[in-house]
Amino acid sequence: MYSMTGYGRGEYRDGGIELTVEIKTVNNRYLDIAVKSPRIFVAYEEVIRTMVRDKLTRGHADVFVTLTDRRERAKSLTLDEGAAKAYVEAAERQLFPSLAYDVTVSSLMRQPDVVRAEESSGADDELIAALRAALSSALENLGAMREREGKKLAEDMLSRVNTIEELVAKVVERAPLVAADYRTKLEEKVRNYLEGVNADEGRLLTEVAVFADKSNIDEELTRLSSHIAQFREICKLKLVGRKLDFLVQEFNREANTLCSKSNDIIITKLGLELKNEIEKIREQVQNIE
Repeated sequence: MYSMTGYGRGEYRDGGIELTVEIKTVNNRYLDIAVKSPRIFVAYEEVIRTMVRDKLTRGHADVFVTLTDRRERAKSLTLDEGAAKAYVEAAERQLFPSLAYDVTVSSLMRQPDVVRAEESSGADDELIAALRAALSSALENLGAMREREGKKLAEDMLSRVNTIEELVAKVVERAPLVAADYRTKLEEKVRNYLEGVNADEGRLLTEVAVFADKSNIDEELTRLSSHIAQFREICKLKLVGRKLDFLVQEFNREANTLCSKSNDIIITKLGLELKNEIEKIREQVQNIE
């Protein structure tokens, strides 16, 4: 089981190349990847996304790439003819006649916006290899952290499932007594109304049977027990977020039905405790890939 929240860092330092990749992930229903890298890697952002998609299926991932390239690389000079012409025309207007006209080629070349030094090519094979190595390391570290966090989440959720199982057991123990309690209360009300006259036993049994049928929660208890077993089995797998999300919805549906059908204050109270534990599990499931 993996948490969707985590952080991983990878570095490559060799031959004058210092490249760092950092990945931060947070919860998201679908996989969303944002890449921030030096301009030299713009053409390779899809390569980065592909490598991330191979490791992640859900969550929002921010990928940060930083590069320091100290290698000796060929550079080319780019002349901005328009900027150079603008400098010359401005000088020729002689806004200050008392000053000497000393515009030369050398002075123009010293203007930063006239001549720019650029790398002669984009990212070479050595840089791409460095990027892949650092990104692989970052993804590995991210996966290790997400797995550790996932283990903690699993332990917390399974402890809450144990609590749910205990609550269900109490409901199972209480459920058969509901009809009997209802009959006792009904007989007492009838005696009070009729002032000691014996009630019609057949009619009384019919009322109790109707009540017992309406308040029967055997199916809900059976399904809850089944969901508990499924939850434990699913937690043994790796990518479980969507499965657990669906299963928790089923937990909640059964708890709601149990509360609405029980007609018993004790079972209703236990049902509300069930819903509280289920909600806590639901919140944790939102963090799982």
